Amino acid sequence: MTSAGAAEATPPEANSFQVDLRGLVDLLSHHLYSSPRVYVRELLQNAVDAVTARQALHPEARVRIRLASAAGRVSIEDSGIGLTAEEVHTLLATIGRSSKRGGEHGLESARREFLGQFGIGLLACFVVARQIRVVTRSARTPDAAPVEWLASDDGSYTVRILPDAARPEPGTTVHLEPRPGSEEWTRPDRVEELARDFGSLLPYDIVFSADGGPERPITDRPAVWDREHPSPAARRVALSGHCAKLFGFTPLDTIDLDLPVAGVRGVAYVLPEPTSPAHRAGHRTYLKGMLLTDRADNLLPEWAFFVRAVVDTDTLRPTASRENLYDDETLAAVREALGGAVRQWLAELAASDPQRLAAFLSVHHLGVKSLARHDAELFELMLPWLPFETSDGQLSLDGFAAAHGEVHFTRTVEEFRQIAPIAAAHGLGVVNAGYTYDADLLALLPAVRPAVKVTELDAGAVTERLDPVATSAELALAAFLATARTRLDPHGCDVVLRAFQPVTMPALFLDDRQARHERDRATAQENADSLWSDILGSLRNTAPRARLVLNHNNPLIRRIAALPDPELTATAVESLYGQALLMSQRPLRPADTTLLNRAFLGLLEWATHSAAQGATPQEDQP
Repeated sequence: MTSAGAAEATPPEANSFQVDLRGLVDLLSHHLYSSPRVYVRELLQNAVDAVTARQALHPEARVRIRLASAAGRVSIEDSGIGLTAEEVHTLLATIGRSSKRGGEHGLESARREFLGQFGIGLLACFVVARQIRVVTRSARTPDAAPVEWLASDDGSYTVRILPDAARPEPGTTVHLEPRPGSEEWTRPDRVEELARDFGSLLPYDIVFSADGGPERPITDRPAVWDREHPSPAARRVALSGHCAKLFGFTPLDTIDLDLPVAGVRGVAYVLPEPTSPAHRAGHRTYLKGMLLTDRADNLLPEWAFFVRAVVDTDTLRPTASRENLYDDETLAAVREALGGAVRQWLAELAASDPQRLAAFLSVHHLGVKSLARHDAELFELMLPWLPFETSDGQLSLDGFAAAHGEVHFTRTVEEFRQIAPIAAAHGLGVVNAGYTYDADLLALLPAVRPAVKVTELDAGAVTERLDPVATSAELALAAFLATARTRLDPHGCDVVLRAFQPVTMPALFLDDRQARHERDRATAQENADSLWSDILGSLRNTAPRARLVLNHNNPLIRRIAALPDPELTATAVESLYGQALLMSQRPLRPADTTLLNRAFLGLLEWATHSAAQGATPQEDQP
């Protein structure tokens, strides 16, 4: 029971959304579509869908699409399905309603052939048009009279019945009157250019006429990859020309992309120059012959950054703007399959055309290494070809492992530069794994070559492999070594004496990641306030320090060790340390730069002072 003061509920009142057409056009032009150029695509799309529906209803009907531009106005005429007056009210003036909904007009069997899926229709044309005039006659209802729909960008429209003579045959003609400021998009040359760009692969004959002149074909079918050519060489030439026209480069090679199950057909062009793996390639994608986008960056796997693809598909879904591909499970499956086609091409090159493969890898080895990380079979296939920087020069892992048996590697380029000269002189095989993907591939090497041992090499291991100096010789140099260690200890560097090749190298600076971390921590602690200094001090560890390895075989080291002046000896040691740092190509810390300047000036002062003391005064000469 309700209380006496309670009001009874009233039934809900049905209302309709009110749409501000000007605001919606602004939304389309500035947020949904990337450019006003899409209006030509929408005109072509509506015409193609209309003739597709006409053929589904009357398979024997001859369909045709004619696009024209004259006096700044654009028109397109099709012999498609047409509309009745009722359908004009329902479909052209209702935003979001599509004439391709199968349940309304019994076209479910043909719906999969339509391009449009979102029901935006002619609305996109208001991006460039002030007024749109549509004259249409229905093929479903032959007795229905022609209808004119006249709409303005302020959201108003009129519908009127025309006499039969206005359009004797079924079909639709759309006339656009450009809005002020949009004239550049309705120039005849621009309209023809856009029509060819969007519609060259459409399945119907489309012609264009400018200013009442002769008609020129827009469609150019079949696609270049599907055409008959007199020879494989002629096909390669045709594809190269197609690539140069679309992408502006002559491809290193071409890869056919044919996935009948997925409804995808096309070609991938291999870039003739290296490109960054971080660069997202833009692929040209057609949907049922209509250009969807030339910037599809999700069509191929990320590792295939060395190709640019052109494909036509009838299964992938477009986004709402119809300017990219919707990333769903279907696209993921197609992407994987297209990646498989690229991988298969590499395998066939390795098996049948090593010279072409070598030419390709000389440019794009980085992309293949990226793929090989996740594909052990391909990695094994590419082992004789993939280049790596080693202590023996640029070699494949297969060739390097055959020469050394045990493969040592460094994780950074700097470590390799320190170690490589010494390793080469002592017959030690070292691979530079400091480049992208190389460390991952070296970790996979034992899985495909079980007999090969792979070991990470650090500064301590290198020092241990250098020849030790006789105990008597090291004891004789004890004072010199003590001076050197005392001078370099503030720089976090130990000094050791070894005998190694080449003799011309007086000193070698070695450190590893742990040593560098400790040096960076110590530097940060020196420059930090008291709170952070205490925190960084608590992080101090007993990691190995950097090492300056002095070469006992080098005559300069023995001469420095024999200097009678301890201060001059210390200055010479600092100079050796600075020169070894520079040879390792490591970034210098402020303390290192100060040391280098001090050592250089100290040696200059000693040299000039010695020269002054040894010179005979001019006035004392006879």
